[in-house]
Amino acid sequence: MSKDLLMSLLLEGSVDTIYMVLLSSMIAFFIGLPLGVILSVTSQGGILRNKPINSILSLLVNIGRSAPFVILMIAIIPFTRWIVGTSIGINAAVVPLSVAAIPFVGRVVETSLREIDQGIIESALAMGATPFEIIYKVLLPEGLPGIIGGLTLTVINLVGYSAMAGILGAGGLGDIAVRYGYQRFMPKVMVATVVILVIMVQLCQITGDKLASLTRHDRKETTD
Repeated sequence: MSKDLLMSLLLEGSVDTIYMVLLSSMIAFFIGLPLGVILSVTSQGGILRNKPINSILSLLVNIGRSAPFVILMIAIIPFTRWIVGTSIGINAAVVPLSVAAIPFVGRVVETSLREIDQGIIESALAMGATPFEIIYKVLLPEGLPGIIGGLTLTVINLVGYSAMAGILGAGGLGDIAVRYGYQRFMPKVMVATVVILVIMVQLCQITGDKLASLTRHDRKETTD
């Protein structure tokens, strides 16, 4: 394989991987964020305590988090076909990636909100704030650094999951590593895909740490 062809192949695989990770991260965030908020406010000591709802959602989240990703991909193939019309390709891979990430995001958000000082919430209640106002003006702003940190871990996990999805023909760098690095005995391709994935993970971690640091700094300035 020529150098130009290899570079073109890796570039295409990188773009496909970024597409899968970004789209599935957005879907997981928009569904996982309200899920985590509901888990938090309906828990023991929450502002909208509701044991039945909390128990059911917690069970679903635990089931979703315990399923190995490869098994999950195979198990929801009918659902994937129903959503996008196929079980192969980058668009099809977004479905299991999102399904795998949603419970993780939900639990991360719940944990971040639970770490908030209860005194702040009690003060808001004493001032007559409604549950929605407490969620929007107290819980989410106070828990933002932890939420960002959790979302960073989610994105990093999705980078690894997207590579595993390549085993089942999802495309991206994982597919390139399997088809060329493994099946055609091209170790240079395998090494190149691993290096690119490591760089992606490092960039995600650096960006997430920076955003979390900025939100902590803004909170300190607001408090001062």
